[in-house]
Amino acid sequence: MNNVRTVSDTKRTFYSLHTRPINTIYRRVVEELMVEMHLLSVNVDFSYNSIYALGVVTSFDRFMQGYQPEGDKESIFNALCQAVEQEPQRYRQEAERLQNLAKSLSVNDLTAWLGQTTNLDRDPDLQAQLQAIANNPNFKYSRLFAIGLFSLLEFSNPELVKDEKQRTEALKTVAAGLKLSEEKLNKDLELYLSNLDKMAQALIVMADMLSADRKKREQRKQQSTAPVAPPTANE
Repeated sequence: MNNVRTVSDTKRTFYSLHTRPINTIYRRVVEELMVEMHLLSVNVDFSYNSIYALGVVTSFDRFMQGYQPEGDKESIFNALCQAVEQEPQRYRQEAERLQNLAKSLSVNDLTAWLGQTTNLDRDPDLQAQLQAIANNPNFKYSRLFAIGLFSLLEFSNPELVKDEKQRTEALKTVAAGLKLSEEKLNKDLELYLSNLDKMAQALIVMADMLSADRKKREQRKQQSTAPVAPPTANE
């Protein structure tokens, strides 16, 4: 008997946990992230690690910027994790731990550590995970893991990741040390950055449309409440 959860199972669980409707522009983001997390969770070669958790959290937070009502974001994130039988608090806590770690390191030290050319002995759990990844020929690489690596570099030095040449060099070191495909890593991150830009543009367009619609409603309201001049004696 096959007991592997299906995408439909995961979606059903998600919508039973988060019952409020999701704004149209964000629904695709949520469902794509949900499917990606689901497919990884049922892959025999996949194993959870804190860099992946950071990738999930960062991806969610970035793509859900501007979501209204703001209070629904936590419910959506929690439902996403629970739908793939994971603990949302664990993701948040580990992401925060890595963020703080990255901010405390120079980007050169961080790159060397991620690339396993040095061991800073700052986080034994992360070091163990990095070694396990580098030594596992069947490590299940994912786009979300790539976003986690990128986020570490970004938290350490936001300016470096904006410079394509410096970013590429840093990722080359990391990919070599962890035995990842440099080409795949760069392609996934280029797509990630492109999608972030598209989302930002879509939000600007949506905000402009809402503003224009609001002005039209206000104008109609003013016109409907404007006093009507009484007829003159000649009329």
